[in-house]
Amino acid sequence: MASGLGSIAGIGAVDDKRLHENGMDAQTMPHRLVQKLHDPSIVVEEYMHYAKITRSEEDRLYGPNSDFTAGSGPTMTFIKEKVMRKQVDNTRRESVTRPRLSVSAQGEGQIHRPDETDSGNEKALGERKYEPMTISDDEWVQASRAARTATWGAVFYLITTDILGPFSTGYAFSQMGLGPGVALFTVFGALAGYSGYQLWKLYLQLDSDRYPMKGYGDICFRVYGTWFRHTCNALQSFQFFLNVALIVLSSGQSISQLSKGNLCFIVCVVVCMIAGCIIGQIRTLQRFGWLASWAVFLNLFIIFATMGVMAHSDPNYKLYAASHPDFNINHPDPIQVAGPAPPGLGIVDNVNGLMNAVFSFGGATLFVELMAEMRRPMDFWKGLLCADILIYLCYMVYGIYTYCMQGQYVYNVSYQGVSPYGWQTACNIVGLLTGVIAAVLYGNIGIKVLYNSVGRDLLNFPLLETRTGKWIWVFFVPLYWTLAWVVCQSVPQINTWIVLVGAGCILQFTYTFPPFLMLGFKAQRDAMLPGETFDPATGAVQRQDSGIKRWMRGLKKELWWNLFDLVYYLGSCVTCILGLYAGFSTMVDAYKGSKNLSAWQCGSPTG
Repeated sequence: MASGLGSIAGIGAVDDKRLHENGMDAQTMPHRLVQKLHDPSIVVEEYMHYAKITRSEEDRLYGPNSDFTAGSGPTMTFIKEKVMRKQVDNTRRESVTRPRLSVSAQGEGQIHRPDETDSGNEKALGERKYEPMTISDDEWVQASRAARTATWGAVFYLITTDILGPFSTGYAFSQMGLGPGVALFTVFGALAGYSGYQLWKLYLQLDSDRYPMKGYGDICFRVYGTWFRHTCNALQSFQFFLNVALIVLSSGQSISQLSKGNLCFIVCVVVCMIAGCIIGQIRTLQRFGWLASWAVFLNLFIIFATMGVMAHSDPNYKLYAASHPDFNINHPDPIQVAGPAPPGLGIVDNVNGLMNAVFSFGGATLFVELMAEMRRPMDFWKGLLCADILIYLCYMVYGIYTYCMQGQYVYNVSYQGVSPYGWQTACNIVGLLTGVIAAVLYGNIGIKVLYNSVGRDLLNFPLLETRTGKWIWVFFVPLYWTLAWVVCQSVPQINTWIVLVGAGCILQFTYTFPPFLMLGFKAQRDAMLPGETFDPATGAVQRQDSGIKRWMRGLKKELWWNLFDLVYYLGSCVTCILGLYAGFSTMVDAYKGSKNLSAWQCGSPTG
């Protein structure tokens, strides 16, 4: 938490007795501030109070008419941020010697003037650098703002990088048909945008410099409490783990195709696991952030290459035969494209295609982390809207095209379903690069979530930045990737994993949790009466009632909108149940099918 101190004691900070009751020193301050972020005694009125102040400050500092936006361009941004950091350093240094104002719990201001010994030279300043200092509100704001540098354009790029991966959309259309596929992709794309909008509104009203939000679990905590935060963190960790396992499996398939099936599939997956253990030792994403930026262009290369190859070659019948033992590779059936649901497929197959649509648009898990890095979170909607439109158009064009070109033979990883081996090789090499980048990103975040939610909260692990924390990271990364390899090797069938990840995890963060969180927040926010007040000096709230009566009053204020969110939430729960049923059913069928789809076999599922 590099900006933890500045963020928590932001503008509007007062002498809060819950924070200062035992005094603070250089050793206890960080621990107390971290604990303050998850203090169950803080009510939603307090979060909203400081959020309003922070949003006002962001608009003043970085709004359309602010001095900060007078210049433009990366060079000007770098200069401004450098000047801001210098100003923060200067104000911190000056605060040691100048008069300082504190506010007591009774609201009385007291000026504390330094002793004669405080006005010494640099040596005296160096001797006092570990002593507690009182920083003004504006200085804390500058320190907190300096840590947030991303613009909405950068957010657009990050969302596109995280979500854009249309290589399963053709398979989804083959399981649903063109008509249902277009309809469901459109509906889920629109709902994904709506969920992102809900998370954005929640973030703006609950995040502040005093109580910053760093992850999805922070929203869950501030709306429903500790139990939902732990539930969210556990599910988020599980999702990232499954994502890593899925990418390890698909990367192993690429290596298997590169070796023309001559290398044992277990060895192929082990190679990917070892690569993850090595590259995963990088703790900070900044060190390979520039490499991750190339993932978008590499994916675009695969998209255009496969579209061109599919137009001039047959599908990969050998790959199709690996999962369909009764298929006659010498006399294949003609390519069939269905407008409605394809004949011969059951509800499980249709739901499998539906879950691929869910998987395609699921990226809300990282939205809070992205907003936490923005200079002005108010602009998040711009990046979200542009990214959602671009991703939707890309999925529609690529998914419909690949399904029309290959019909029922389209493979889940589309570039592995082309028949020319040379193009398979080229796309697999590029896909390996993007896959490793994505896997390391997911693994890095997943390990950090586990470390903070389990290690820090339950096992009292030290901060990750400490020497002990770094050594724990070194040993935990290989364990994490080894477990991912064991799990993915146990059921090497990529279709079932996409369904499980989509239904069990991604669907929750993108479609189920946002309306559920919005309902809980509105019930508390809209239940506030005009006579109810919040005292920032003591943190006390005067409420006239409590219980179910208060919640019902809050939900009635925007009744029809809340009913829509309730239907949306219940529909997501039903979709989750159907997806899990389809995923586990497909897994059972995979064990009963070809031996190449059985666990721990050298035979490759790519043929």
